Amino acid sequence: MTSHVVRSRFVRWLTVVAVGLPAVGRLPVRAEGPLVRYGDPVPRDVREVYEAGIRYLLSTQDESGGWKDGQAGPGVTGMAVMVLLASGEDPNFGPYRVPIRKALRSMILEQDPETGFLGSSRGHDSMYQHGFGMLALAEAYGVVDDRALWSEVPAVKGRGVGRSLGQALELAARCAVTSAKNNPYSAWRYSPDARDADTSVSGAVLMGLLAARNAGVEVPDAVIDKAIKYYAAMTGPNGQVGYSGSPGGGSDAVTSIAVLVTAIARQKSLPHYGRSLGYLKGRSRAGEAGMEGYPTYTRYYRAQALFQGDVEAWEEWNAGLVQELKKLQDKQGSFAGFAGRGGGFGGTVDTAMALLALAVNYKFLPVYER
Repeated sequence: MTSHVVRSRFVRWLTVVAVGLPAVGRLPVRAEGPLVRYGDPVPRDVREVYEAGIRYLLSTQDESGGWKDGQAGPGVTGMAVMVLLASGEDPNFGPYRVPIRKALRSMILEQDPETGFLGSSRGHDSMYQHGFGMLALAEAYGVVDDRALWSEVPAVKGRGVGRSLGQALELAARCAVTSAKNNPYSAWRYSPDARDADTSVSGAVLMGLLAARNAGVEVPDAVIDKAIKYYAAMTGPNGQVGYSGSPGGGSDAVTSIAVLVTAIARQKSLPHYGRSLGYLKGRSRAGEAGMEGYPTYTRYYRAQALFQGDVEAWEEWNAGLVQELKKLQDKQGSFAGFAGRGGGFGGTVDTAMALLALAVNYKFLPVYER
């Protein structure tokens, strides 16, 4: 990717954020009325929770640029990067410029230069890491000017030194595409060469691929279409999505994933989408009853799925979410306490996912566009 392409994407992104218009080459965004006006003031409660969470993440970033409490790897680092990008602060001149660039360098250094796999250099062998890392690279590409990404720290050594965000993103997308083509289900599991699949891992990878395609990286339509067919096959008659193997019977998180990826893939007309969205809306009205197991993971995907599927349903659920997170956040700004509330991942992941569930209110990340 040449520098003028990066600069043009940066200008285009700023235009989208500033005036709420669709980016060049994307389908027109359907008017949604006053609920999704870009630039609307963010509620004070949201800002207070979000800013406290950012302070916690900044205080726990290590010298390498990553985060290593509990979970670790480019996907975990990528989640924190997305939190910083979603705040609306200028990523090139604002207060988070240095931690964002340190984190991106860390992610690129962990990418295998031959396969494009994100995480294999330090044994973080998980397509979860790859998917979330790829999503973060896609969201950073065109927003972060990386022309001086490596020259500003000449002492950094590693096989990824000098690789641009665009190059890293293209490598990551190629890895995910190859993995899907070799998978009997045209989806993904824990390793790139897996022969089985599940709707949770597949959601992480597919969202990364969809974001890469949205950023201008060439992703074959057939790969996206076959992955969406996998979600259709995993959807039960009532709209509930299964985790692996048989359709139906899965968690609210994987049903939310199915709704989200189908919406972002612009395939809302498919029958399984309407069933799953209806099921999810019904469960969302149940509040905490729909939060069994890994609640931050469920909130992260539910927020995006409802926002893409039904803005009014999202707005109603989001009001309760904000109040829940205010109560659950500790004095350090962390959500690490989720480990004792039905399952958690550790301070960084739980905090990042909780904040990204709130980040829909900011509407700055391209992935949160409708």
